[in-house]
Amino acid sequence: MDKLKTEILDLAKSAQRASLRVAELGSGEKNAWIKNTCTLLQERREIIFEANRTDLEMADKKSVTGPIRARLDLSGSRWDDMISGLEQIAELEDPVGQVTRMWVRPNGLKVGRMRIPLGVIGIIYESRPNVTIDAAALCVKAGNACILRGGSDAINTNLALGEVLRDATTKTEVPREAISVISMTDRSAIDHLLRASSFVDLVIPRGGPELIRHVTEKSSVPILRHDAGICHMFIDKSAQFEMASSLILDSKLRQVSVCNGLETLLVHRDTEDDLLPRILKILLKSGVEIRGCPEICRILPEAIPAKESDWTTEYLDTILSVKVVNGLEEAIEHIRSYGSNHTEVIVTESIKTAEDFLDRVNSSTVGVNCSTAFSDGFRLGLGAEIGISTSKLHAYGPMGLEGLTTEKFILRGEGQIRE
Repeated sequence: MDKLKTEILDLAKSAQRASLRVAELGSGEKNAWIKNTCTLLQERREIIFEANRTDLEMADKKSVTGPIRARLDLSGSRWDDMISGLEQIAELEDPVGQVTRMWVRPNGLKVGRMRIPLGVIGIIYESRPNVTIDAAALCVKAGNACILRGGSDAINTNLALGEVLRDATTKTEVPREAISVISMTDRSAIDHLLRASSFVDLVIPRGGPELIRHVTEKSSVPILRHDAGICHMFIDKSAQFEMASSLILDSKLRQVSVCNGLETLLVHRDTEDDLLPRILKILLKSGVEIRGCPEICRILPEAIPAKESDWTTEYLDTILSVKVVNGLEEAIEHIRSYGSNHTEVIVTESIKTAEDFLDRVNSSTVGVNCSTAFSDGFRLGLGAEIGISTSKLHAYGPMGLEGLTTEKFILRGEGQIRE
């Protein structure tokens, strides 16, 4: 057995032992660790920022620019949001031990479902070092141990944050081994983790298509994919210009490097004479590059003809694919063909069309007359999230504390036997 494999398996074994202890902790004990983490983050802020600057300098040397570099940067609002997220997780209701249902059988036997932790969760992600903090806090609050493997581009920041997370266990009941950050950048470390099914209960990959594909093909551990956000908005013929333009701009430009950002706009053919040209001009004026179908290119000469690959591209940039469709049926067909089960929205004044869209589109988040930006744990009242699950088992959509638990059956009897 090679040294790297041994190290990963030893780490996974330690995490499994720690998970048994975390599962039995009360909310107050877990919250004490979260509060310690907040305090230590502020005390070591400059140390963490120095590590982050090292990662950013490495990115600059590799000519990494745009949204990818932005995801690496912990400064500004991202740091404040990270701290705020921790504080909110501490305030959230602990799901562990909740009895979600209870019913009585004809013989008087009471049957119920109770939430329990999943165990050991491996999280593999790219670029965003703030995920290190969010993921660890959510996993531990839900009674789990976690093994975190961020991208090599953020290795210095992730290791600095990992030290904070582990040191924050001091004088708390949370075992230090409940939080691990893999320090090895060798990709084979991921493969060893993916084969540690005796010790790891779930793997959550967050990243680009290559990472998702690799994890899916290699893992013997159950996985929950947090795949690309190919998010759509369909502008129905009854849509009003003011609402449609506002929702499009917010969905696309509020923050371009997020997975719930708008990537494809579908517009009803009956809007070609008025609403559609006005929307295209606003997008162009706002600095958005339009990649359009032939009809869009006819209406807007500045548009770039869309390739087939554009309909499945998560740009994470000021680029938008736009297509004219004949109506709801074609819009739904396009979403089913090219979507990633993330977030889809319809803008319409028709109640029937809205209800048809809600009934027939089965992405993880489906909305009517709202921004795609609401596909987010904070905005849906879930608090910080581990990500947006695009797998239908067992959690789907923004995945908060409840998504990091499962349910066991509990039986309460008075001597009943099976007859």
